[in-house]
Amino acid sequence: MANGERRDYYEVLEVHRNASEIEIKKAYRKLAIKYHPDKNPGDKEAEEMFKEVSEAYEILSDSQKRAQYDQFGHAGLGGGGGFNASGFGFGAGTPFGDIFGDIFGDIFGGGRQRGRGQRGEDLLYNLEISFEEAAFGVESKIEVPYNKRCGACNGSGAKAGTEPKVCPTCRGAGQVRFQQGYFSVSRTCNHCGGEGRIIETPCAVCRGTGSVKDTKTMSVKIPKGVETGNRLKLSGEGGQGTRGGANGDLYVSINVKPHPIFTRDNNDVICEVPISFVQASLGTEIQVPTLEGKVSLKVPEGCQSGKVFRLRDKGIPVLQGYGRGDQLVIIKVETPVHLNKKQRELLEEFARIGGEEIHPLKKNFLDKVVDLFS
Repeated sequence: MANGERRDYYEVLEVHRNASEIEIKKAYRKLAIKYHPDKNPGDKEAEEMFKEVSEAYEILSDSQKRAQYDQFGHAGLGGGGGFNASGFGFGAGTPFGDIFGDIFGDIFGGGRQRGRGQRGEDLLYNLEISFEEAAFGVESKIEVPYNKRCGACNGSGAKAGTEPKVCPTCRGAGQVRFQQGYFSVSRTCNHCGGEGRIIETPCAVCRGTGSVKDTKTMSVKIPKGVETGNRLKLSGEGGQGTRGGANGDLYVSINVKPHPIFTRDNNDVICEVPISFVQASLGTEIQVPTLEGKVSLKVPEGCQSGKVFRLRDKGIPVLQGYGRGDQLVIIKVETPVHLNKKQRELLEEFARIGGEEIHPLKKNFLDKVVDLFS
């Protein structure tokens, strides 16, 4: 504003004349932070720029003043367009309260409102269940430690017959205000911790905290199909709130114990079943364990190790859905060990009279090797 001449407000905020309210506010926030006196101590030019962008925003953020300015320029504002540094503040009806609350609220922190009830703490309980319980669901009783409202003082923290006093530092507001350069900002009162009150005679039971430790027993319904890592949320079952505040929530984290036979792949159950090489060669019928008992499975002759059979709908139910997975039975053909003399002789005889046609996998592999090096 050299020689007393005012620059165009749109030029000051570096926006076009059709800029929206959001664009104007965004531009102002950027420039206000850039030229703020606390960031530029002793810089008179920055101080003047700060006043100029604040004046421009005061006009362009007001639809009525902006319309007058767009039609008549600075002359159309009468005496209302100037920036009065002495009157700068955060009073009701000014644009500065909202915008600088946005900019500096996180920097300086906001105080807690007096008398506001405090929400209870959220709790986490780790629950271990069996593989079968995870598959089909279970109702489990758990004991949860938590903080509950002190009965001796009804959660006030003050000794029975006494009451908390209004904090003399913040006068019950929970906040103290102080001047920060051009700004009047608030901080949580250190004397009362933002409570707005001081407990002179603490309750002997809770020692002024308003809560005591306790344990509650409750039933938790675990749905079908859960797995390790799933969490159940029980609203309002956490720690008790104080001074009328809501209770916290309880989160039950599921951990499924490993099963000696089964493993899980999504909603499918996998089970490896060993058979002898004689059973694999001649074919057989075996009993396969499932989550609901044993079932019969026919193994055809010539079955190879690693062959997978699928048992439909014998897997894990879909969590919060319909249907269930399958059970995959993987055949493992065992090679005999610790042969006696007679067994060895019979196997040697078997090898002499056998041909390549009884070993299809080996024959196929050898054919591929010949093709590879021919």
